[in-house]
Amino acid sequence: MLKLSIEQIIQKIEKGLSFEAEDIDGGFYIKIAEYVPYVCAAIHDGHNFREELLDNIIHNDYERWYEEDPKTLDFISSFPIVIAGRDSRFEYDLNRPPETAVYKDAWGKPVWHKELTKRERESSLSKHENFYRIVEALVTKLEVLFKACVVYDIHSYNYKRHERNVPVFNLGTERIDSKRFGIVKNDFLKELGSIELPSIKTTVAENDVFQGRGYFLQFITERFDNTLVLATEVSKVYCDEETGDYYSRVIDAIKEGFKRVILENALLFAKKHSNLKVKNSNLLLSSELDNSIVKVDRELYKLVRNFEVLKFVNPINIEQEKRKFLKANGHYTPQFKYKHLNIDPFKKKRKLMNLPVEDIQDVNIQSLYKEIINSYCDKIEMIASIGTNRFLYNSLRYFGEPTEKDIANAKFILHFKDEPPRKKELMNDQQALKILKEGVKNYEFDCKIKLSDKLAAKAMVVNSEKTLYLKKGSFFTEKEILSLVHHEIGVHMVTTMNANAQPIKLFSMGMPVNTKTQEGLAIMSEYYSNTLTVKRLKELSLRVVGIDSMIKDYDFNVTANMFIEDYGMALEPAFYLTTRIFRGGGFTKDYLYLSGLKEVSMLMKSYEGFEDLMVGKTHHAYLDLINEMIDRKLILAPKYRNPAYDKNLNDNALVDYIIENIQE
Repeated sequence: MLKLSIEQIIQKIEKGLSFEAEDIDGGFYIKIAEYVPYVCAAIHDGHNFREELLDNIIHNDYERWYEEDPKTLDFISSFPIVIAGRDSRFEYDLNRPPETAVYKDAWGKPVWHKELTKRERESSLSKHENFYRIVEALVTKLEVLFKACVVYDIHSYNYKRHERNVPVFNLGTERIDSKRFGIVKNDFLKELGSIELPSIKTTVAENDVFQGRGYFLQFITERFDNTLVLATEVSKVYCDEETGDYYSRVIDAIKEGFKRVILENALLFAKKHSNLKVKNSNLLLSSELDNSIVKVDRELYKLVRNFEVLKFVNPINIEQEKRKFLKANGHYTPQFKYKHLNIDPFKKKRKLMNLPVEDIQDVNIQSLYKEIINSYCDKIEMIASIGTNRFLYNSLRYFGEPTEKDIANAKFILHFKDEPPRKKELMNDQQALKILKEGVKNYEFDCKIKLSDKLAAKAMVVNSEKTLYLKKGSFFTEKEILSLVHHEIGVHMVTTMNANAQPIKLFSMGMPVNTKTQEGLAIMSEYYSNTLTVKRLKELSLRVVGIDSMIKDYDFNVTANMFIEDYGMALEPAFYLTTRIFRGGGFTKDYLYLSGLKEVSMLMKSYEGFEDLMVGKTHHAYLDLINEMIDRKLILAPKYRNPAYDKNLNDNALVDYIIENIQE
């Protein structure tokens, strides 16, 4: 952490420079990542205590912690301007005027064994004074830049000491000019009530346990006519007051809630009282990637860049086992073999878990990296268990399994008859390869397209190699090949190339279970380009019922013969489809295509910015965060796009009907 003198900090503020530092005495922390018309403060967050005073204080470490406001800096870490106390309020209280800032007694108990010396008091009050010199310089600068400013003054309190029901959030407004700032104040009160906490009912009150009489608010309000201070108390529902144990889920929920609520309220304030013109609240956040994100991203990518399940899950002896299966007329259970993997899952996961993700200040970005790390831990277990009985369990844990609704949707589609057969000439793999290479010319990037005899599917994109593999020896109709152009190149390769263009590798590594969204986008690309057929939809549906069969019976022959007897498949296609499902030991990924199709089709109807999902290997659950990161210029908008999405060319009424009637 950078250490700066008070004069150096003031100079940086006056020059409008961004920085993050502690003052040279360690009394407070300040971060200015971007100059915006709002500040978040946690003046009682600190627990530091001058060593020379430790022997003299009566209150022990826990008793001091009990009366401080722990974690309040964490609550506001996402914001671009943050100031927080580092020292304990028992050394000096920043929310009291200088005359009473150094306690003689506190909460009914004397503080010191013996009275402080004049020098000891003056040292504490010097820190108090320095803090307020910075506050004055900061608010002055913001009023000059934006005409007005709002300060979110965040505290916490011990709710158990009250013998009545007290609010989770209390807003002290006694000293607020309600006539002038009433709309902003009332909006903040209302929005605080929208914060959802796990297993805790959110309650909000105005001037209940606290009225907003603190010195921090008073100091700013008396000196600045155009700055509003919202003194906000959070009851310590996020910890056990009696033991000091923290509840991480509640803390994260408060952080996420504050980020949303403060941003929207700051936007309202900016529009009504400042000269800043902003179209949305995302523009009130920092527009630079902080070093902690870059560091975690870089180290994470080093650890997982070659970990693509699809690279390892395909058997190396598919064709040999197919011949045995066909010779036995479907009554042979294939004995698949896989590449030998030299992976120590424990060591790999330990390295992942040691990444300093907690240093990422933005709560939503931090949460995303945590989820990516957890998902890669699951992937490591999956890859390490390929070819064993554990693989199915690991696949179920990561991808899940078809729900009753998924199975009902699949059976609904399977009731339809294929379109009337047309005379069509089949193309071999070389002809298909040529069309795919021509299809790439519609995009402004280069990628490799190769044949492979080690695929269970007809085609597969390997992101880390920027390569599309086509199954050697396969035959295709022209429509099937065009479908692959729009599916594999138009989505999977486009998102690979867009991810590669990003300043961070997050979008190459991929969001958790991004298969659902990526395949949903890819099937919709087929639909928009008029290459999606009923036959194709039935293929997706067969995967769902096949996975259900595999989970229930775990028998290759039972599932293969179900395809043959119940759905009229020929022996060879049944083998390939069953292999796709049973590869690795039971791969449940493919049921997500159908559910992803429905979810993405609905999203495309209701959300104009859906194409932001094309920035990389994304999941639509994170679309708001993706939009935010693009707005903030932390990442680039998609460099490459899929022209199929420009216009819906589908002319197949039955395909329309099926997609419309898949249950949510």
